Amino acid sequence: MGTAVVASVVLFLAMLVFAEIGYRVGRIQDPEGLQIGVGAIEGAVLALLGLILAFTFSSASSRLEVRRQLVVREANAIGTAYLRLDVIPAAEQAPLRQLFRQYLDARLAIYEQLGHPAATEAAMKKAEQLQREIWAKAEASTHGQLTSLVVLPAMNEMIDITTARTVALRTRTPDLIVYLMFGLAMLSAMVAGYGISPAKRRNLLMTVVFSMATSITVYTVMDLDNPQSGLIRLISAEQALSQLRGAIK
Repeated sequence: MGTAVVASVVLFLAMLVFAEIGYRVGRIQDPEGLQIGVGAIEGAVLALLGLILAFTFSSASSRLEVRRQLVVREANAIGTAYLRLDVIPAAEQAPLRQLFRQYLDARLAIYEQLGHPAATEAAMKKAEQLQREIWAKAEASTHGQLTSLVVLPAMNEMIDITTARTVALRTRTPDLIVYLMFGLAMLSAMVAGYGISPAKRRNLLMTVVFSMATSITVYTVMDLDNPQSGLIRLISAEQALSQLRGAIK
């Protein structure tokens, strides 16, 4: 079970508990006196929760789109660099093409094994080593020739895009924002529970609906930040790299 799922379930249960706490506190207090003005406070807290959820959802969604675009850019950069090998001497092409295949395999392995940190780190190191080998061979093959102006910039773009992908992969919603989101959700549940305390019977259905809607939204935000481990994936974008690997066999 993923971290986002566990966190969302815990939040859902915590909101039910806090709603019950708010309800019981409200029942103890004098409903004719202290309930005045609670609606305004409740509205303000819920509005703040909605603002935070909207902000984090929008940010996470934007990061997902950036990751998707970077996958396509990397596939295009590798494909372009591979095609540029046609301009170097024929005798030098075969070793470089083989290195490209190994490099693409290593890049694919990084994103296929994100759930295994040790394997991911090993794949990253292998990809970096292959980058150095590809650059060294390409530079040696085009040294002093005009073909270097065609080949080397494409190689440079292919290498640079990996840094952008790594940074995008590691960029998440700041922990402080996540804690604030959870805290506001539980506080909102408690205020809502306090607000309905004058009723003779608690509205359990509405409490569950509110808690579930908030928890699902929080899960979606966290899932958007982890597109390799949850329900939201970059499968269609990642296929660009897989298709490229099939094309350069």
